[in-house]
Amino acid sequence: MTGSAAATALRPELALANDLPSWKTAIGLNGFMSSAQKYDKNFPIWEILDYANRTGFEGVELVRGWPQGNYPAPDQSQQIAALKRLYDAYGLKIFSLQTGAGGAFSANAQTRRRWLKQMHDQLKFAKAVGCDCIGMWPGGRLRGQTIGEAIRHFAASLHEVADIGSDLGLVTAFEIEPPFVFNTEEHLRQILEEANDQRVKTIYDSSHFDLFNGSTGKPHELLKRIGLENIGYVHFTDTDGTIRDGGTSKHLAAGEGHIDVAASFKTLKDGGFSGWIMIDCWQISEPYDASTKGLKAIKQGMRR
Repeated sequence: MTGSAAATALRPELALANDLPSWKTAIGLNGFMSSAQKYDKNFPIWEILDYANRTGFEGVELVRGWPQGNYPAPDQSQQIAALKRLYDAYGLKIFSLQTGAGGAFSANAQTRRRWLKQMHDQLKFAKAVGCDCIGMWPGGRLRGQTIGEAIRHFAASLHEVADIGSDLGLVTAFEIEPPFVFNTEEHLRQILEEANDQRVKTIYDSSHFDLFNGSTGKPHELLKRIGLENIGYVHFTDTDGTIRDGGTSKHLAAGEGHIDVAASFKTLKDGGFSGWIMIDCWQISEPYDASTKGLKAIKQGMRR
């Protein structure tokens, strides 16, 4: 018997630990930003980071323009170093950035080229600040083109972003939502198929997947159909299957909606997903409470 096997025999909990999935947990600044705006609250950044550190989160996803200013340019080395020191001081990794992708599917080729140049800069900044991933959100209108043309333009842009991201060692992932022009399972499938590139990933947001799956409380069914190999990282939240205030799918704390939370994490675990799971508290009035409940749900899902 090898030393490691003997140790496992003497301490069965080691076997359990070795079977746990390789998931990393994060908070999203988008949740605190949207809660502050919607409910007129104040969340100092040091308070958020202290909370994340104390409760055991490992990372943070940044959101453009909050709490102050846009992302630094990739050549602003002093600003990038200062930003990284802030998160390092709390033992947290900036694992991803949220970026807009309206220009990625523009009917105008020049607009798409400008967007790609901006994304190149943001990818270089993401690498400089230590990210593993970058997320893209394709909001905006069709602007004189068909949905099929927009999908082809978007997929081509994603392919070019994946080229840059791959060279930098970054996972590039997009997310579609109910208020976007891309807002169905079929659109998601068509984007992935048109891109035809395993480096192009999507984000599993359980609330959006629930709506795309008929608001049944079973977003894991759509997750299985899309395929775990196409998932870059996860935005986890509960939902009641409705739209919030005419906007996007309603986000709720784990256990407060109708999602089969255990089935979502079992699908991720059985499918071999490894990587980042962020608690998405978009427009939840108590983002600290929702983050705590989400982290508990992740830990339970890891051990099932």
